[in-house]
Amino acid sequence: MDVVLEGLRRLEYRGYDSAGIAVVAGESIQSRKKSGKLANLVNELAARPLPDALTGIGHTRWATHGGPTDVNAHPHLADGGKLAVIHNGIIENFAELKAALLAKGHTFTSETDTEVAAVLMGDFYRARAAKGADENTLTNAMSDACQQLEGAFTLLAIHAENPNTVVAARRNSPLVVGLGDGENFLGSDVSGFIDYTRRAVELGQDQIVTITPDNVEIIDFAGNPAAGKEYLVDWDAAAAEKDGFPSFMEKEIHDQPDAVAATLLGRSDINGRLTLDELRIDPERLKSVNKIMVLACGTSAYAGQVAKYAIERWCRIPTEVELSHEFRYRDPIVDANTLVVSISQSGETMDTLMAVRYAREQGAITLAVCNTNGSTIPRESDAVLYTHAGPEIAVASTKAFLAQITATYLLGLYLAQLRGNMFHGEIKDVLADLGKIPAKIAKILANAEQIKELARSMADAKSVLFLGRHVGFPVAMEGALKLKELAYIHAEGFAAGELKHGPIALIEEGQPVVVVVPSPRGRDSLHAKVVSNIQEIRARGANTIVIAEEGDEAVRAYAEHVFYIPESPVLLAPLLTTVPLQIFACELATSKGYDVDQPRNLAKSVTVE
Repeated sequence: MDVVLEGLRRLEYRGYDSAGIAVVAGESIQSRKKSGKLANLVNELAARPLPDALTGIGHTRWATHGGPTDVNAHPHLADGGKLAVIHNGIIENFAELKAALLAKGHTFTSETDTEVAAVLMGDFYRARAAKGADENTLTNAMSDACQQLEGAFTLLAIHAENPNTVVAARRNSPLVVGLGDGENFLGSDVSGFIDYTRRAVELGQDQIVTITPDNVEIIDFAGNPAAGKEYLVDWDAAAAEKDGFPSFMEKEIHDQPDAVAATLLGRSDINGRLTLDELRIDPERLKSVNKIMVLACGTSAYAGQVAKYAIERWCRIPTEVELSHEFRYRDPIVDANTLVVSISQSGETMDTLMAVRYAREQGAITLAVCNTNGSTIPRESDAVLYTHAGPEIAVASTKAFLAQITATYLLGLYLAQLRGNMFHGEIKDVLADLGKIPAKIAKILANAEQIKELARSMADAKSVLFLGRHVGFPVAMEGALKLKELAYIHAEGFAAGELKHGPIALIEEGQPVVVVVPSPRGRDSLHAKVVSNIQEIRARGANTIVIAEEGDEAVRAYAEHVFYIPESPVLLAPLLTTVPLQIFACELATSKGYDVDQPRNLAKSVTVE
């Protein structure tokens, strides 16, 4: 039980509407489950302990079918209470299956699609057991059930008649095996068992795995033998702890210098030439690319919008940024000369995965930018560029965002190198500037108290607006998203040039407006235009909060508050201007008493469409 609880604690970021555990105890299944956060289950177990056991499963739920109640919490029992099942994802044909099972005389106690899968599996188990139960009966019942299920799911099952066995299946949902010594593990993420082993096996699509203390066997849904891919996890349990910070989010904000540095590490040779060997795409094929489409959701989409400015500037290739969930429903123009770049921290974002599959069907080249080794999107793409940011536990993304921008910049420079759009010396200079970014982020973090103090003073704000231009525009939208996610107040990001086209009507006395000001340096500087925007909104009573480059004294006269960031080239500025906005959102939400690691209604990985 303690092993399962610790795994749930590490994986609680994936869902926290309810939690539950089931264990094989003697000839029966014993289960406890409670709505709310994991602490509620811990209290329940203290009041009503489970017996000691060697086989168990546990789940933290993010509600889809049925509200977050005790009854709807997982695990769900079937086969007279001898079978326990937990599930991530959505079973799309559950209504038809439920109707058929009801017609056969089965009953249901919850509103969930998961219980339908459990009852279905129990039905198959009893049918097979009637012919003679053996050690394969649970595996075969899982295979029978999976061939009936439609949708995205990871299923884990235990049965009282197979006391040393856990069987699991995956389709379009994360599942990884941990290989131990006299013990084996299953989890939706390696962090669930990292205390016990670093050896992991990634499962393929539509595969079933059966684990016992001494054995791991993999088959496909039809029952044919299959194989997974073993790999070594390159981070340890300490990396998933708060390291003395009050929240994972604050720790991850402070991890950002290392995240950017690790993403840059080993990507260029001693002569300053990019060497992205992991791409595994024929350079000649990349040279033929005449359009790039970036697919992502949420924060990752804003990273893609930042990347668009750089890629088009460096490569002269038209670049579009699409929300993954809209992409395949608008009949996009994609062909063999289109490079589709997907961005996903987890590599399991279902909207993005389905968009990647659609792009591959159209013949496009697919490349994943991802932070999670062995996840589904990289495996189903032609190539992957890993961000090496380390585990990101807080639901609201911070270090993954900066690492994603860094990785897409490397991709843009690599394409420019292949196509001859930039001289070698120019690429070398940009790489040198990127190499200075971690120290500059560290400098911002060392001077964070000023922005924290302002955030605490604004805890009662009802609305905050964000303005930016050029690469500052997606930074403004990301700043607004962080505030919405964490503090539950209205926040909106605008392109500063749009101000007079409507949004200025929102400005009233005392309205907080955060402005990301571009550098005054450079031939195409938009600095003067944004300073004019600040004057316009301040004249109408706005409380102006400005993020500006060190040495920019011109903004002081028009801002109530100014936070300076170190100088950097224009295209690299988002790696710095984002950081004060993260600190601001985190501190404001904390001062309101909210849990910044687990915002309400959100899950870390959106593994359903």
